[in-house]
Amino acid sequence: MRIPRIATLGATLALALCLGTLSLMATAQDFQPVERQSLDRIVAVVNQHAIMESDLSERVELVRSQVAGQDHRLPPESMLREQVLESIIVEEIQLQRARSAGLGIDDTELNRQMRAIAESNGMTLEEMADALEADGLTMAAVREEIRREMLIRELHQRQVGARINVSEREVERFIEQRGGGVSRDQARQVVFQQKAEEALDVWIQEIRAEAFVDNRLSNSR
Repeated sequence: MRIPRIATLGATLALALCLGTLSLMATAQDFQPVERQSLDRIVAVVNQHAIMESDLSERVELVRSQVAGQDHRLPPESMLREQVLESIIVEEIQLQRARSAGLGIDDTELNRQMRAIAESNGMTLEEMADALEADGLTMAAVREEIRREMLIRELHQRQVGARINVSEREVERFIEQRGGGVSRDQARQVVFQQKAEEALDVWIQEIRAEAFVDNRLSNSR
């Protein structure tokens, strides 16, 4: 089963491979078996937060599993790893921003979203858990993925969405460009989405530039 991503205001740096974000960051590494710790290594550092090789490998495998059976061609392994690592880095920067802003997703809100996802797939929560297990995933991991997605969406709405204004002239211009055929509400929504995505891309590039990032995959080339 493929769990649909929660819609955000725009693409994160337009990363085409940002198909899933089930990374287990280094904050959990103390709970991993000793064998894994001894074999693991740091592939990037984001503002003192370490991203491990195991995090990257898990995300790459997730991308592969999501692309399997679809009409998508993955890039060469080295390029895929670099692109996936960049998506993890950008995600971690945003999560740090969200935590610094005091944002959070409570369990009640998260449970509501989990039920909605299950229902959209025609399943109960128990059936979804079984389907996830068949795909090699766990309900706990998916819950944390959804929590992160919701947290980043809330951050986007605060940093970008609330600041976007659409003028009546912009709505009229859009309708004129389309030759009519769309309502003012539809036009306003499309214009808002376009402006939000542009603003979000600019904002993400800004916070990416401001963050301390030691990308050891790129540095080792």
